[in-house]
Amino acid sequence: MAGHSKWANIQHRKGRQDEKRGKLWTRAIREITVAARTGGGDLSANPRLRLAIEKAKAVNLPADRIKYNIDKATGNQEGVQYEEIRYEGYGIGGVAVILDTMTDNRVRTVAEVRHAFSKHGGNLGTEGSVAFQFKHCGQLVFAPGVSEDNVMEVALEAGADDVITDDEGAIEVLTSPHDFEAVKNALEAAGLVPEMAEVTMRADNTIDLSGEDAARMQKLLDILEDLDDVQDVFHNAALAL
Repeated sequence: MAGHSKWANIQHRKGRQDEKRGKLWTRAIREITVAARTGGGDLSANPRLRLAIEKAKAVNLPADRIKYNIDKATGNQEGVQYEEIRYEGYGIGGVAVILDTMTDNRVRTVAEVRHAFSKHGGNLGTEGSVAFQFKHCGQLVFAPGVSEDNVMEVALEAGADDVITDDEGAIEVLTSPHDFEAVKNALEAAGLVPEMAEVTMRADNTIDLSGEDAARMQKLLDILEDLDDVQDVFHNAALAL
């Protein structure tokens, strides 16, 4: 089925993540720590840890650092205890924003999040205020030029929920979080390697922003992403910068 053009926004987001690759090490370590602590260090029995390690490798976190943090989380060493907290709010033009955080001090975190929203044109909402506009799902994105027929055949056979092609020819495969790993493995085994693959909060609809509003929204997103306790930022803005 056809869909809106998301390719430019995906490429823009990916580029900004690459610019912040050093900071992503901290987030990768935090995710590995929580995944290993909650689900154990056995990769075969802990899909969250497998995904966390894959993300860590994508940002070039050394293998010894990965192993050290798994051992630390599953051993008896004392360390920081992280708590996962989700915040919801609004950005420029009513854009919906979800922040997933890991923190050892929720008072500090909520104060920083609220300050960032209020200072840059948004506002922090209540639990559930925007989450209904998003779907928790697996998302794999292929660049324009990849065969839609091949992707669709492999993805649907492996258990994908939907395959969407946007106006620029980029292909988006959607899965349940549970089936994400199986679909990704099947696609890669068929030689179909996605540009982006993650379990995410995908917006049902987007809000188009351009000009000054787009720039202000990007500024807010940058500030939120730079907060030390923020792991992921999800939003429904389509930015024309």
